[in-house]
This record gives sequence, C-alpha cells and structure tokens, in this order.
Amino acid sequence: MSVLLIGTLDTKGTEFAYVRDQLRAAGVSVLVADAGVLAPPAFASDISRETIFAAAGTTHAQVKAAADRGKAVELAAKGVAKLAADLHKQGKLSGVLGLGGSAGTTIATAAMRALPVGVPKLMVSTLASGQVQHYVGTRDVMMMYSVVDIAGLNRISRAVLNNAAGAMAGMVGGKQPNP
Repeated sequence: MSVLLIGTLDTKGTEFAYVRDQLRAAGVSVLVADAGVLAPPAFASDISRETIFAAAGTTHAQVKAAADRGKAVELAAKGVAKLAADLHKQGKLSGVLGLGGSAGTTIATAAMRALPVGVPKLMVSTLASGQVQHYVGTRDVMMMYSVVDIAGLNRISRAVLNNAAGAMAGMVGGKQPNP
C-alpha cells in the first residue's frame, strides 16, 4: 500500500519531490498525483494530470484551454477524489498527504473527504491557521499550518515538511525520516 501525495507539480514540484524523498527514506511507498494544469510538471508523477482530469470526465487539454482556474481546481478535486476512492477500494492506499495554498488544499482535501475515517489524511496548508471546516467536512483530516508559503525550500519549510513526512510515516507504519 502507498501514501498518495497530491499536488500541483507545475508550481510546487520542488516541495513535492522533497516530501516524496523524505517518505521514501522512511520506508514508505509513495504514489505522486499531479493535479497541475499550466506548466509542465517538475518531475514525472505516478498519476498524471491527464489521468486525474479523465477521472473527472474531461481532458487536461480542455481544462488548460478553458483558462478558468476555479473550474480547473473543481475538476482536479473531482478527479483525485474518484481516484483516491478507487485506490482505497483496491487496497492500494495507506494514507493521503497534500501540500498547498487555496487550490492545493481544495484539491487534496477533496480526495481525503472521499475516504473513510481511519485512513490517515494530512494537509499541509497556508490556510490551516484559519477556518478549515470547508476542507475537513465530517472526516478525520488533519490540517498542519505551513507557517510559510509553500513556494520553495528554506529552513522553515524544510522543518514543516520534515514534520509532515514524519507524521505520515508514523501514521502508516513507516520509520521516522532523518531531517
């Protein structure tokens, strides 16, 4: 079983690669899902943006051509929710971890809310210090405040991302990563 790491690899690829590597170093299997739209992803994902948008009933090309950020986020959220639920039903999902601002939080928490209580769910978000009911809903989604914008790696973001990877590794039974 794997942790599903959901995010936009066109804007936050460096941060996702860092968390992916921390999880792998902790002995955790990871599936990276790319919900990005505009620029090419920073690295190859396990679940492509094309797959995510197909699960939402559209194509990446149509979403990109529409140039509607709100609709793109809505469709990415719909696609990852379906894919996460399918992975869980297949016994391939041990947890979900997301990183992001408003778009990334909306997308990743949609997948988290599609899963039953008990599946580890952790969202590292710039929004976690405010009202999060919309993102958590009636599920056991844990919100971790990112302290800084998720826009590059520095001593603060590394500490937060190390803690997130360690928390997820602990929840799914891996060993603690080395910072």
